[in-house]
Amino acid sequence: MSLKHSYRFIAPFYDATLEAATRAIRRESLTALPSQPSRVLINGIGTGLDLPHLPTQHQYTGIDLSPAMLGRALGRKERLPFLPVQGDVQRLPFAAGSFDAAVLHLILAVVPDPAACLAETARVLRPGGSILIIDKFLRPGQQAPLRRLLNPLARRIATRLDVVWEDVLATTPNLVVLEDCPILAGGWFRRIRLVKR
Repeated sequence: MSLKHSYRFIAPFYDATLEAATRAIRRESLTALPSQPSRVLINGIGTGLDLPHLPTQHQYTGIDLSPAMLGRALGRKERLPFLPVQGDVQRLPFAAGSFDAAVLHLILAVVPDPAACLAETARVLRPGGSILIIDKFLRPGQQAPLRRLLNPLARRIATRLDVVWEDVLATTPNLVVLEDCPILAGGWFRRIRLVKR
């Protein structure tokens, strides 16, 4: 089953499982958005769980592969200037340098090619722009046998359990890490802030 189809079925349950568990870490991550009005990409917006925590001075574009997810996100936009776009986060339909900041919350461990997702995000970001990431990542050399055993099934349904952040970052050398903090599940989940050189 493709991600587009699996998330069509998951969309109604997604909020119930993730909203309460991730509310505080989303809010904390989003405080790092620029203070001046900016063009912000929400890459893999899902059902729009970030939207209630976003400041109103920015222009937001949210992209997701799943129309069902985007439909739920639209219901959360309230007064935010928000443009929904259906598309693939690994092949963004935007020109280079289109955005001042990007948010990647719980998307890098979902897509088949997290390195392509990060590289595309960097491509559409202007130099000096920032990327805010929350996701679950293994550490380099971490065995995590149960996660690796469950990964073939988990990645077909909803998410990957075997993504090593440092391997993903190494493929996009024009990004610099400003912050990398463990936040949940004994450090499996991390909050990361990058800037594009």
